Amino acid sequence: MTYPYSRPRRMRRDDFSRRLMRETVLTANDLIYPVFVHELDGRAPVGSMPGIERLSIDELLRVAERASELRVPALALFPVTAPEAKSLTAQAAWQDDGLCQRAVRALKQRFPDLGVITDVALDPYTTHGQDGLIDDSGYVMNDETVEALVKQALSHAAAGADVVAPSDMMDGRIGRIRTALELDGHIHTRILAYSAKYASSFYGPFRDAVGSAGALGKGNKYTYQMDPANSDEAMREIALDLDEGADMIMVKPGLPYLDIVRRAKDEFGAPTFVYQVSGEYAMLRAAIQNGWLDERGCVMEALTSIKRAGADGVLTYFALDAAQWIREEN
Repeated sequence: MTYPYSRPRRMRRDDFSRRLMRETVLTANDLIYPVFVHELDGRAPVGSMPGIERLSIDELLRVAERASELRVPALALFPVTAPEAKSLTAQAAWQDDGLCQRAVRALKQRFPDLGVITDVALDPYTTHGQDGLIDDSGYVMNDETVEALVKQALSHAAAGADVVAPSDMMDGRIGRIRTALELDGHIHTRILAYSAKYASSFYGPFRDAVGSAGALGKGNKYTYQMDPANSDEAMREIALDLDEGADMIMVKPGLPYLDIVRRAKDEFGAPTFVYQVSGEYAMLRAAIQNGWLDERGCVMEALTSIKRAGADGVLTYFALDAAQWIREEN
């Protein structure tokens, strides 16, 4: 049937019919809130991420209460390690009384039904800011790093983390972590694998937030994070992680990689998550603060686009705002 009998605008004429045929609906269930935790008292602003703050554990619990009220399913924890706790061997990453471990225990004691996701990576704990242990030439060693990541993941699981999320991109780490969790009795601990994590230029504000930017300096992570030009390679990485025991996979960053999200969902059908990263947040926030973009409209459009591409959930610094807006609409 052709025009004038076919008029697609008929269905777009009124709000009720637009709602009836809406294909993608964003809800609070789709959101995960990343939070930065520090050893200091109170809150400290992240200069490159206006509106985002580093939180003490007490303040973290207040944020968790708000997330629970808004029905946001989970928080993702990122510790800000004190400079004196950093080392070449990153041993602070798996200490029972470490900042991340204490934060997990506090959250699970107070909010047992709130999901707690922990970052498994060594960059907050190394003096050089890399995600792994380095040799004399500065190259990040794979197998030695995996051994450290296993210790870190086990310490998080023992503290009560619901999900451990290896974000390091070392080869074979998912299989080693899965085996270690099973052998240690943590059979219910889920693994969210950062399977397609790109060597992106959008991570700058995050590295400021966790305090690894200064340590990394002019260094880069090209030898283990993925080349932004590659798509087929991402499918191979995802397949390997799923075969090794990942329960969920992650694509990071978000908006520049929606084609990867769509391919991943189409090819594997596994639970697929996307990290709308710090640079994406900072770009939107800067334009919003300058009055160039409408906050609510642009944030919701960006998040909806990620879900439309195939994501089951989105890690976003806008999670609490978006959940509040969704509540107001309903």
